[in-house]
Amino acid sequence: MTGSRLIQAPLPWLPGGAQEIAPGVGLLPLLDGGGQMWVHGMATFTWDAGDEAGRRLAAVQVTQLKAATQKQVAAALGTGQVTVWRWAAAFRKDGLAGLLPARKGPRGPAKLTPELTAKIRGLDAQGLGVEAIAGQCGVSTFTVRTALGRVPAGPRAAAPARDGQPPAAGDAAAQDDAAEDAADAPADQGGPAGQDADAGAAADGTAGGGEAAEPASGGAELPVLPEPAARDGERALARFGLLGEGAAPVFIPGARYPLAGQLLALPALADTGLLACARQVYGRLRDGYYSLDTVLVHLVFQALLREPRAEGATRVPPPAMGRVPGLDRAPEVKTIRRKLAELAAAGKAADLQMAIARWHAEALPDQLGFLYIDGHTRAYFGQRDVQKMHVARLKFPGPATEETWVTDGAGDPLLVVMAEPSTSLAAQIKELLPGLREIAGPDARPVLCFDRGGWSPDLFAEIIDAGFDLLTYRKASAGEDIPDLPADAFTAISHAGDDGREHRCELADGTADITVTTGAHKGRVLTLRQVTRLDKGRQVRILTTRQAGGTSGLPAAGVIYTMGSRWREENYFRYGRQHFALDALDTYAVTAGDPDRKVPNPAKKTAAATVKTAKKDLAAAEAARDAKLTALRTPAPGQETLITNQALAKPDTPVTAARQRLAGAQAAAKAIPAKIPLSEHNPDIVRLDTETKLITHAIRMAAYNAETTLARALNGAYARADDEAYALIREALTTSGDIIPADATLTIRLDPLSAPRRTRALAALCEKLTATAATTLTLRYQVKEPTA
Repeated sequence: MTGSRLIQAPLPWLPGGAQEIAPGVGLLPLLDGGGQMWVHGMATFTWDAGDEAGRRLAAVQVTQLKAATQKQVAAALGTGQVTVWRWAAAFRKDGLAGLLPARKGPRGPAKLTPELTAKIRGLDAQGLGVEAIAGQCGVSTFTVRTALGRVPAGPRAAAPARDGQPPAAGDAAAQDDAAEDAADAPADQGGPAGQDADAGAAADGTAGGGEAAEPASGGAELPVLPEPAARDGERALARFGLLGEGAAPVFIPGARYPLAGQLLALPALADTGLLACARQVYGRLRDGYYSLDTVLVHLVFQALLREPRAEGATRVPPPAMGRVPGLDRAPEVKTIRRKLAELAAAGKAADLQMAIARWHAEALPDQLGFLYIDGHTRAYFGQRDVQKMHVARLKFPGPATEETWVTDGAGDPLLVVMAEPSTSLAAQIKELLPGLREIAGPDARPVLCFDRGGWSPDLFAEIIDAGFDLLTYRKASAGEDIPDLPADAFTAISHAGDDGREHRCELADGTADITVTTGAHKGRVLTLRQVTRLDKGRQVRILTTRQAGGTSGLPAAGVIYTMGSRWREENYFRYGRQHFALDALDTYAVTAGDPDRKVPNPAKKTAAATVKTAKKDLAAAEAARDAKLTALRTPAPGQETLITNQALAKPDTPVTAARQRLAGAQAAAKAIPAKIPLSEHNPDIVRLDTETKLITHAIRMAAYNAETTLARALNGAYARADDEAYALIREALTTSGDIIPADATLTIRLDPLSAPRRTRALAALCEKLTATAATTLTLRYQVKEPTA
């Protein structure tokens, strides 16, 4: 009946002092703090001061009458649209009981004497950690954090009344709903579907409890997920090219920021040298809202969230990602692609890779004693005509591109170059030698480790002449068998690797002479050290030029261990494919193949097959001739046979013909060139864009190295670090937390993790990062005390 009356024309009359919500609908605050909802000239709903359930019931029923929308009611009551939507959902589910506000538990911590508080703060100023302070003061770590203001120090103060009056009806529950309002900023469409994605993520942790704020380290209240600083003016300037290179970060103090854990990676990211080297190589981007540093930091953060491609920005809320580096929104797919294309157009991706490698060498010179080099085939599954090559993982040839990777002794990526199609690993290593010398420095003598794919005595001579040592498996030449050593030549030896574990093996240490048969050093004899390992009855031979004596000597067991550690590079490939989309296609751009590049001649392969068939035919003809001659010369007993020259020559006729065919096939195969220009083979072959891929490789390498640095920092602080360090870091990087800026200081206070042991390990990591972080902005990392 009421619904039918609302179809009539509404009465516009509202009492004096009422706030209009919609045509004919208004909110009248009462002097005692209550309120009335007027609908079409009638006081339809009323509630007393403190009657929060009545206030919420009025909001729900006025929307059910369709007298006003949820958005209009929310604006009048000073709350969020999603909050009104939740009230309606709770009312439909539980009736009036669903609208009762949740009872809040006690929030006051234990009391501290002023003397003890002063002592704790004095020890904190000296740089001591929470556990050390607790030990000296004889209190718990929770008490220390309470004294330092890192946990709630008391109940929240109520909002001051306006001009001495009680709170108005629209403000009665403002404190209770502040968290919901901040977390549930809705879009104009209404309902939960229009809710901002990152706001929804924060609402899970704040709206249910109705918390409006959390205390900062100084005792002040922190708003939960506040609105970012208004950047409309800067965006307008950027649109017209008047802003400069990019907007500066502006951090707003707030609690429960989604993805606040990403800031853990900042010190490790600075140590990778990506930002400094990119600035050195590229200078800057064109004037715009997002600077070069901002774009690179965002892409690294996005990679750490396992969304390394530009398209991954569609799966990460831009407001949540933007708040982490101090912006209002993160760049989205189109902007990311445009920025990457701008960098790729400069054609300096190879210079960026070399600059990062030099930075790595200067920062971690101890890890450059051994350099692992290996090729990596990146399969291509698109529609372009790309040259085929063997893909080991697929075990058959297919369209692909070849990359050559260099990692340090720990297996961390150092450098990647794009190999020319059909180029061997040995040829790639030979081309890398000048760059590796530039990276290592003029006096260093690192050991280059590679597998049998780089076997080339001519390459060995080049490596020795370039001042490097080598380490590789011995490979037998075609048609050659390497004799085994006698069993008594082996000795059981134990060796402790860099992981501290003992490794036992049976070894024989000796030398081997390798003759260079091709190339510029043809005829040269190289005397190399050979360490042979007896492995389940099989002898595995490893060659090196690094001797056992001296300060940099490598014992026989160390040779075996170091060569086996080459799998660290393979482990990086596997981890990179699984977590960082190492083989992903980052751009659809292609370049035409070099028409003069020499490629294998398919006719040569066909001619070789013809020669092989001719050899088989000759062998078959000779076998048939021999069988006939044997039968002719051994007649049956009692049978006479007359053998003439003609009879002897007749079986040889097919053999003569087969020999002629073989000679002709060999002559034809010899006349065919082994390689021909690409223009004669397939002029339509293209190459996938290398500039963009090298840039994204640099970003993924920085993300991996930053994550690895954080994981290794857990050693000694986490008992399960060997098995769970990376998993813990992945969880920590996605956790929420508080961001508290101050003068030249940024405090990041993270929420507890999924298990107490992980939270304790994260707290230890935060203390270590706070003490060692070398960034322009002083970073302080903390972890909240877990609640019961």
